[in-house]
Amino acid sequence: MPNNIYNAQAAVDYAHEWAFKRNNLYTNFDSMGGDCTNFISQCLFAGSKIMNYTPDTGWFYISLKNRSAAWAGVKFLYNFLVGNTGRGPYGSEVELSAVVPGDVIQLSFDGSSFSHSLLVVETKGLYKAPQTVFIATHTQDSDNRSLSSYMYKKYRCIHIEGVRT
Repeated sequence: MPNNIYNAQAAVDYAHEWAFKRNNLYTNFDSMGGDCTNFISQCLFAGSKIMNYTPDTGWFYISLKNRSAAWAGVKFLYNFLVGNTGRGPYGSEVELSAVVPGDVIQLSFDGSSFSHSLLVVETKGLYKAPQTVFIATHTQDSDNRSLSSYMYKKYRCIHIEGVRT
């Protein structure tokens, strides 16, 4: 399966364009538990241009009733990205020091389950810490927001390594 380069800048550009509004091509999940992971999937799709239509374990969106759990579910997106050996974007869990724009961060507010997804849009300085990593997300719509501004117990970082066609 050929490997394509993930266009992180396209993902970041999409995040900046849509951080405070909704793209009518996708359902708004705000009233269904939150729109954050749906938005992050849109960003990842902007950077990858390839969906994985595998039933049950894929990552795709056709409509509200025809989509994968990974498209809008925090844990399912994580499982897809770090376990994907098929089509679409794939990544690995990394330390905060390794994140770059276009990567994904997920937050746990209770210390046990992860429930919020963010897209890294900028990092500042040589040393990466929560105050030097900036994100975009939906639900509590944000762009260029410092990771340190969140009240979380844990975070996990997913570096997007590439895209398989």
